[in-house]
Formats: sequence, C-alpha cells, structure tokens
Amino acid sequence: MGTKLKDLMNNPKEVFYKGHFACAGCGSALALRHAIGAIADKVILVVPASCTSVYQGSGKGVSFNVPTINTAFASSDSVASGIKAAMEIKGKDVHVVVWAGDGGTADIGIATLIGACDREEDILHIMYSNNVYSNTGGQRSGDTPIGARTSTTPDGNTTARKMVPFIMMADNAKYVATASVAHLTDLVDKVKKAVSLKGFKFIQIDATCPVAWKVDFSNSIEVARLAVQTGIWPLFEWERDTGKVIISRPSQKYLDKENRKPIKEWTEIQGRFRGVTEKQLKALDADTDRQWNFIKKFL
Repeated sequence: MGTKLKDLMNNPKEVFYKGHFACAGCGSALALRHAIGAIADKVILVVPASCTSVYQGSGKGVSFNVPTINTAFASSDSVASGIKAAMEIKGKDVHVVVWAGDGGTADIGIATLIGACDREEDILHIMYSNNVYSNTGGQRSGDTPIGARTSTTPDGNTTARKMVPFIMMADNAKYVATASVAHLTDLVDKVKKAVSLKGFKFIQIDATCPVAWKVDFSNSIEVARLAVQTGIWPLFEWERDTGKVIISRPSQKYLDKENRKPIKEWTEIQGRFRGVTEKQLKALDADTDRQWNFIKKFL
C-alpha cells in the first residue's frame, strides 16, 4: 500500500522548527517538509547555494531539524559522496540526500551530479524545479520553460528546457523519477523507494515559486496541478534494472494528448507568461510533446 494523505502528518519527526524563512506558498519548502520528513529519522541533507540555503535561517534561528551541510553551487554531489563514504566506514546506515535547485543541478552543479552518477555513489539527488534562479534576482536557468519572462529573458525565454531526468537515465542512474508538490503522496512514495535502492538516484520535483512565477501564493498548488493536467510536467519513474518507464497514476490519462487541458490554462494564471506570443505557446506545446515522445520510447 502506498502513502495516504493522512500519513503525511505522521513523519518520523518534523523537518522544520517554527519560523523558517520561505515565502508564502513556496513549493520547495512544502516538498522538503514531506519528502525529507518521510525519512527524517536517518537522513543527512546536503544543500548547495539556493533558496533553501536562505529559508533554513542562520545561527540560533536555524529552522531545520535534520543534519544539514550547506555547500557551494558546484560541489553538492561531491560533498554528499564523501559524507556517504564516511558513514559507511563508521558502519552507520544513513540516507545522504542532496536538495538542490536549478543552479545546483541543471546548470552550475551538473558536473558533480554527472560524476557522482558515473561512480554509482549511493546517494539521492533531489532537484526542486522552480525554473529560475529565484534567490539571486530571477535569472533564466536551464530549466526555464519557453515563453517565461525572467530578469535575463524579459521578452520570454526562447530555448527548450534541459530535461535533466532524461540525462540521468542516459547516464545509467539506478532510479529516476519526477514528482510534484500537487501530488505529495506520490512524491513521498518515490522518495521512500529511492532510498531503498543502492546506487545513484535522482528525483525532480515541480516546485512552484510564487514570487518568480508571479502567482498568488494561494494558487501555488493549483499551478502545479495544472502542470500535470496540461502535460507540461509528466509524472513517471524509471529503474535501470528494468529499463522501463512507469507513468504515475496522476499522469496516466495524459499520455493521450487528447485528454490534456490546454497549455494556456497553465500559462494564464502566471504573470511570468504575460505577453507570451502564439509562436512561443506553440513552441512550448512542441517541447511538451518532446518530453512525452521520449517517455514513450521506454514504455
């Protein structure tokens, strides 16, 4: 039996003390509370430069209730690898998890991400995707969708997103999955499964950023839900041992494009897409098809 909604509040311990500094509606904080909370009794968290570096607080005001090491953008997976090796030498059964955003995963951190995967390090890298460098001014990242306005793409991003899960599949990770803050039980199940496997694991979470996406914080979950319903964000998991993709239950009906909601329903409630052109919407739709066509090769 999988995780049920009522189970979400029965984590081994609360990840946050009172008073973290995350913005209202922050998808990353919500995902962290439940994803890490599910394994909080034996986890060490590695956090590269990101919003998470800030909202955990500082000094006596620190709000994280799990052991946490903050690192530079490019070094998180190397640090995590060293921690795991040290814990194994000491005979301690600990889950070492990298919790990183776009910069620490898709861009600046991708070299050590690939390196740790190549070495088959027994760690889990979780990428929370807010599609932008939210903590440093809202610049475009390799995970920014086509048409989105950022501080460095004021007329809308023109390039396709870097599909990191597919990169990790090609690099022979042990386990790869996508998740969403709109489907927390699915996220928790995938985290639990990932840490049960030995080897390098990767999970990417669609994590709403109300500030950068220019969304009312009360619509944070609705935006994430629409990402699944429009097909923008397919939910799936892949294991190296089988070589097959399993489409997660919330996304199964959207394998058929006829069942997906129009992408405009997703873009229209986000200020970052204000002024998006029909050409950009068509390109975004084509990029969505690109994801699904890749997934279909593994069914």
